[in-house]
Amino acid sequence: MRIATSLGLAAALAAGSAQAETRTYDLTIGAVRVTVDGRNYDKLAINGTIPGPLLTFTEGDEAVIRVTNALDEPTSLHWHGLKLPGLMDGVTGFNGFAGIQPGETFTYRFTLRQSGTYWYHSHTGLQEQDGVYAPLLIHPKGGEAVKTERDYVAMLSDIHPERGARILRNLKVDPGYYNYGKRTVIDFFRDAERDGFGPAFRDRLAWGAMRMDPTDLADVTGYTYLLNGRTAADNQTFLFSKGEKVRLRFINGNAMSFMDVRIPGLKMIVVAADASAVQPVPVDELRMGIGETYDVVVVPAEDRAYTIFAEAIDRSGYVRATLAPRAGMDGDVPGMHPRALLTMADMGAAHAGMDHAGMDHASGEPSQSDHAAMGHGGGHEDHGGPPDPETVDEARRMGWESGAPPETRVLSYADLKALAPNADTRPPVREITVTLGGNMERYTWLLNGKPFEESEPIRLAFGERVRITYVNETMMAHPMHLHGPHVQVENGQPPERLPTKHVVVVPPGRTVSVLLTADEVGDWALHCHLLNHMVSGMMAKVSIAPEAAP
Repeated sequence: MRIATSLGLAAALAAGSAQAETRTYDLTIGAVRVTVDGRNYDKLAINGTIPGPLLTFTEGDEAVIRVTNALDEPTSLHWHGLKLPGLMDGVTGFNGFAGIQPGETFTYRFTLRQSGTYWYHSHTGLQEQDGVYAPLLIHPKGGEAVKTERDYVAMLSDIHPERGARILRNLKVDPGYYNYGKRTVIDFFRDAERDGFGPAFRDRLAWGAMRMDPTDLADVTGYTYLLNGRTAADNQTFLFSKGEKVRLRFINGNAMSFMDVRIPGLKMIVVAADASAVQPVPVDELRMGIGETYDVVVVPAEDRAYTIFAEAIDRSGYVRATLAPRAGMDGDVPGMHPRALLTMADMGAAHAGMDHAGMDHASGEPSQSDHAAMGHGGGHEDHGGPPDPETVDEARRMGWESGAPPETRVLSYADLKALAPNADTRPPVREITVTLGGNMERYTWLLNGKPFEESEPIRLAFGERVRITYVNETMMAHPMHLHGPHVQVENGQPPERLPTKHVVVVPPGRTVSVLLTADEVGDWALHCHLLNHMVSGMMAKVSIAPEAAP
């Protein structure tokens, strides 16, 4: 078995057809032995590779995908972001789907009603983290709105020496098991010199009372980061000719890692978010939540190599690829940005007091973010090597969204504006509040104070227009993914131009609202796409009843 080194994009793109047809794929999910940077891991894979094969379709095609389970446990595949019949969504226990039992083959059959950059993955236990994921591309039937000479998928993912079940057991025993970046006594004296002994001491007491640390940006570290299955040392090359427009389809297929993505020396023009076309936005950097996809266009004006650089939010690692006019060229590899430090404002403690006894990942009143400023991006200063804590401007490192020098433009949700007018611009008839919380002592994650197995479905009438308000009472950002219907993010744009997404990042201590038209009948999973959060309870069911008979 090998890590996938090529997604066969040239052939896949050439296969795109303007005429709808039936496209059939055969996939097998099985156990494999993987070698990554000289280390061997026991993982799972689709058709023997991680990631699995790129599936390509044209809008309007009928997809027929036969999935065989070669494991000794049940499995499934979920088509992330696709609108399809509930049975085909691939979530065990929803819409009559019973999972794919060992030795069995299940045939997914559905018509592609949309286009853009998507991916697919197991929705059974922690199999996605162990390697069951892959990209999926749907060409628009009328051709791309933004024409480019080159078109590449860039799927980001993470692979860990330990299996997913072991990682979760470690977190249940000690939620800080993987937090290797905790502050030291030296850090305390540095803070005291900068802020004064009293404020520094009170800050440490506050964090100690919550049994948390401001460096706790990610639950799990120790990953090796991959781009299309290749490590930084493998350095995949994407070719271009000077002056060509190049589309890069970024997919964050990580299990637990937010990623900051940049291409030093090139502006990235964002043209799609979660496969929905947006008015072009030039940026220097993207912060990508797990499950999000962004299409960007770059136009290299020089005959030289550029580095595509993606680093984990906690700066525990990175992956890179090269955009070059010829094979064998290398671009300069930047140093990772300084790691940010969380603040009490990220905990919502800037407002009401904290109830430390119950909810260790925060309670009390969250800070309210203005709709026009709810961006989840935060750039970070680009140094030529590892950051020196003595020379880093501390003010730029404070807070989840911190770190960018003033001249760096980092994508914010407030920047996103739908390219085509939204079909439904009705105001919502009611508001549904979904609080994001958890108990860190038991590593239990909750929606509206309950784990999935204890929660009642959120019930919607067919065609109903509602507002969902996510209130994040924790110190961590949560990428909230809704299966079935898509949502429009309330980001300050006019109703007809609100961006459409299916993953919405809710930053620490913030409130984010979205509008939803209940136009997809069925039972749909709503969950955090941090995989260990989902399986630890951070999921609910959204039920949309069929339209009532006249």
